[in-house]
Amino acid sequence: MSVAASVALATAPGLTTQAQAQPANYGETIRTIVVEGNQRIEDRTIQSYLLVEPGDPFDPDRIDLSLKTLFATGLFADASFEKSGSDLIVRVVENPIINRVIFEGNNAIDDDKMREEIEVAPRGIFTAARVQADVQRILELYRQSGRFAASVEPQYKPLEQNRVDLVFVINEGPVTGVRSINFIGNDAYSDGRLRSEIVTRQSRWWRFFSSNDNYDPGRLEYDRELLRQFYQNNGYYDFRVVSAVADLTPDQEDFYITYTVEEGDQYYYGDIQVETELDKLNSTALRNALSIQEGSLFRGNQIENAIDTLTYAAGIAGYAFVDITPQLEPDPETNRVNVTFAIDEGPRVYVERIDIVGNTATLDRVIRRELRVSEGDAFNRVLLDRSRNRVRALGYFKNVEITEGPGSRPDRTVVEVAVEEQPTGELSFAAGYSSVDAFLFDVSVSQRNLRGRGQTVVARVSASQRQQYVDLRFREPRFLDRNLAAGIDIFSTRSDFSEFLDGGFKTDTVGAGVNFGFPLSENTNLGLRYRLQSDELDFNDRPIVINTDGTAATETVVFDNGTPDDPSDDFEREVLVSPDADPLPDGTQIVDVCSPDFINRNRSCRSERAEISSILGYSFNWDRRNDPIEPTGGFDFSLSQDFAGVGGDVNYLRTEISGATYKGIFKGVRASVRLSGGIIEPIGDDEGIRINNRFFRGGSSFRGFDVAGLGPRVIRREVDNETGETVNVRRLNALGGKAYYQGTLELTVPNFLPDEYGIDTALFVEAGSVGLLDDFDIDPARIVGTSSGNNTTTVELTKDAMGLRASAGLSVGWDSPFGPIRFDFSQILRKEEYDRTETFRFSTSTRF
Repeated sequence: MSVAASVALATAPGLTTQAQAQPANYGETIRTIVVEGNQRIEDRTIQSYLLVEPGDPFDPDRIDLSLKTLFATGLFADASFEKSGSDLIVRVVENPIINRVIFEGNNAIDDDKMREEIEVAPRGIFTAARVQADVQRILELYRQSGRFAASVEPQYKPLEQNRVDLVFVINEGPVTGVRSINFIGNDAYSDGRLRSEIVTRQSRWWRFFSSNDNYDPGRLEYDRELLRQFYQNNGYYDFRVVSAVADLTPDQEDFYITYTVEEGDQYYYGDIQVETELDKLNSTALRNALSIQEGSLFRGNQIENAIDTLTYAAGIAGYAFVDITPQLEPDPETNRVNVTFAIDEGPRVYVERIDIVGNTATLDRVIRRELRVSEGDAFNRVLLDRSRNRVRALGYFKNVEITEGPGSRPDRTVVEVAVEEQPTGELSFAAGYSSVDAFLFDVSVSQRNLRGRGQTVVARVSASQRQQYVDLRFREPRFLDRNLAAGIDIFSTRSDFSEFLDGGFKTDTVGAGVNFGFPLSENTNLGLRYRLQSDELDFNDRPIVINTDGTAATETVVFDNGTPDDPSDDFEREVLVSPDADPLPDGTQIVDVCSPDFINRNRSCRSERAEISSILGYSFNWDRRNDPIEPTGGFDFSLSQDFAGVGGDVNYLRTEISGATYKGIFKGVRASVRLSGGIIEPIGDDEGIRINNRFFRGGSSFRGFDVAGLGPRVIRREVDNETGETVNVRRLNALGGKAYYQGTLELTVPNFLPDEYGIDTALFVEAGSVGLLDDFDIDPARIVGTSSGNNTTTVELTKDAMGLRASAGLSVGWDSPFGPIRFDFSQILRKEEYDRTETFRFSTSTRF
């Protein structure tokens, strides 16, 4: 429809509202009622709205009320009554039917969003009043998005059969931003500090992802409350916002927002008391349970925390329904606030119904089974808070809110669990760069909420210089509809360390396992597992140059300190060579370094064999964090043990323990400290612990060090024969350790970037070590070569120092539109000369 063909509603012909009732004389009787002008509405329907009927007198008052009744139906644009002899003629003009509702000129707000807000709809009755009301609703949408200059003109196009196309012609206008936010009356905190506490932001070019820098009058009221909370949480009990004024800039493009505040004085807690007459509650014990101390700075949020603590304590004592009223008595002379918590038994309220809303993919039962309350149970706020944390811990939802509303009776309440789903599938990539030489690439695919049933399936394929890994896993959180998790795992791994380690080795592992998990209490659970796998380890054969004179030979190793064009630093070593060995065309021969014929065979070769491992294990977990996603308090603890020896060829006991505590320091700053350690010991096995079963740390498990970058290692040290000084150190095989210990301190800190960027930063310190090999796993130092060109001797030895290693750095995470991305920048604080380090690690994933 062209604009030229449109006619504004105000001038639409035939749609003006006018009514006239012709005067009539009392005493005359209506013989018939004749309806004219109706197209869709039957005569009988129109006559049913009238307050007169044939046989009634021509009463002007009743006829006037009939006219008003017709207009009240909303079906007619015009109506009039006329007396013709003894007949009453009713002439009507029906309101048209809306054929289509069309929006033109809108870019910032899509059609679907506006259709949700307006009332007019196709096949509905067209009325001017309803259209004008919808115009105001559309304008309000634009004001909420910061476009106060928007205008809406309703137009229509008449169609046949008394139908119209309704068109809202929209001129969106520019976005009305916030040029500046100013504060008057603030002495304790600067304007910049107060701006950080409110939602509204000053318009800046980099905030193109955010709408918080658009002026919204409704947001100003919310910001006033945020300011009040901030000041009261810092002791300013008398604080108030006197006014919040928004002034349009002279160019009418932005607003100046000015808050006038009265800070008042800082207050401290005075006398703290708990009063109750309930038999099972002890006032003294309840008072001791509170964290509020007399003389400490008054903080408003501590009052709410105290109420939660008392509610929880009363619930433990058997009182599910209590009313806790804090009575605050400020004393301006001493700047103290006396607080009395009055506890009374409240009215009993029960959960009538639990509604789950917002879950488009996840089944209701997946959410309901995490709730600690059921329909018909007594209402308990503490259990609802636990339920929210359990639903959030699933990791399926971006936001989880639990609210309660009135039920059908005063003692009934309806609980609503509102969730906002987020992607649970993940296609992840990881890459790393070692300061020595190694690149890493990893890809995996997983779905943590398969078909909305809470099931987890993982298909991981990893490819790097060091490892090729295939893993297929499936986990059912409610096996046989019981509170029992069960899973199966099939995996195949090939690790090849030959590309970046002299004398490296390869391992091939194929296996499968099953696992079960069940809760022991609200905060603890136990997991059981069994795994059967085949491990084969092979140390790399190496090419050597041989000069045969019988059964002995003198060889020059190809790994010549990285200078193949400079023979002066080559070194020689002796080896027994099979007489029937066939040399290669270039004079080299491939030698099995773990062959009994190889003189320099090291003790790690005892691990070169194929074995079957049958492993039974368990894990105990204790989680008391106050939030499963971003904890600011509490702790978690885990203990796991694996016993290899239920059949198979391998016998050992592996034990690992880990625990962390969390603390919110202030807004945007959270600290966590994690301590962990492990030990593995052979059981009745003179062969000790094979290298592939030992602990290796580094990479993502110890930032700043390469994969298997710290711990026992075979090295070659080139020593000057005249001075005895070490000329060069070459790192060979990482041997792993039988034990490790590690501590991690991480501090999440603000980065002063807009929240809408989704960038978080954390400082970290890693400290620990790995080692403690058995004596028979350590080769004695031996001379493996000499170089006459530079007069040096090369010694091969094993280093196993449990000395402390430490690193520190910055971890940056970005919740990008493509998926979460993380960068780790590390600086080594302490290491051994033979450790391998890395300075940067990068990883990303894409969710679906």
